[in-house]
Amino acid sequence: MFEMMPFRRNHLNRKDDFFSPFFKNFFEDDFFPTMHYMQGNFNVDLKETDDDYQIEADLPGIKKGDIDIDFSNNYLTISAKRNEAIEDKNENYVRRERHYGEFKRSFYIDNVDETKIDASFKDGVLKVVLPKLNKGKTNRRKIDIH
Repeated sequence: MFEMMPFRRNHLNRKDDFFSPFFKNFFEDDFFPTMHYMQGNFNVDLKETDDDYQIEADLPGIKKGDIDIDFSNNYLTISAKRNEAIEDKNENYVRRERHYGEFKRSFYIDNVDETKIDASFKDGVLKVVLPKLNKGKTNRRKIDIH
């Protein structure tokens, strides 16, 4: 019939065993790169005011010349490249944390005056201001949840 398992005081279930915390700590150690570096994304804050949309993107370690901003068909696309891989054959590295990566994010933003978009980059933070064509609050309707 059904398999019954008694409650264990150490809170280990079938898929866990005595050694699983050791393996988990081993593979989550700083020696192995975590997977979130490989996602190709960067953190972004998007804010709307009565006059414009403001985007702030965290791009630490990226040079201003390696950032591209494009606005086409109401899509704002921010792309950046990071290439910190400098080969030095004379050194015997024990650990290297620098990596190469390409990052890209796109946002659909309507009601933008394309001719007045402004961007600045300071201290690893990219700030993009997209002025609205029709200033003021847009027509919004609150939707009730049933």
